[in-house]
Order: sequence, then structure tokens, then C-alpha cells
Amino acid sequence: MTMSPEPRAATTPAAALHVPALFVGIAIMVVGTAFPFVMSDAGGRADHGLAMALLWAMAAGFVRGVGFIPRHRIWRWLFSAWACVAALSLFAALRWAG
Repeated sequence: MTMSPEPRAATTPAAALHVPALFVGIAIMVVGTAFPFVMSDAGGRADHGLAMALLWAMAAGFVRGVGFIPRHRIWRWLFSAWACVAALSLFAALRWAG
């Protein structure tokens, strides 16, 4: 009697750890916790645009950094290493513009 092989799960192959993105996510987490004023305006009030850009970069850094790649292309782009760079660029533009 022969045994049939187990069915394969329909999964995507695991991605490798992306150290630069993970480092960026950890660095933003540490700096944002220790120095929350980086997400505030000149008057000391919370700047939601700055916070959104910085926290998006942190989330993208963590998601891509641990090797997770979402299946849907919108989520894949929003949490990619390039999105992390784009969010950091947006933060820099908002912080030092004008």
C-alpha cells in the first residue's frame, strides 16, 4: 500500500530578514520614544503630518525588516523598503520645508 504525499500549502516562500529596513524601524521607535518632540511643530504641539510620515516609515521598516511581504500589491507597496524611504523623505520634507 502506498501513501499519498501530503498536499502542499498554498503559501509564498518566506522572505529573508531585511536588516536595513529593520534597523530603520528600530531607530525610529527608539528616537520617537526618547524624543517625542521630533513629531511636534515649532510651538510644541503635535504635528499629525510628521507623526503619520514617521510612524508609516517605522511600520514599513518593521514589516519588511522581519521578512514579511504581504500578498496584495497595495499592502506590499505600503509596507515595502521603498515605502519606508518614501515616508522618511515625506517626513524630511514636512519637517524642514518652508
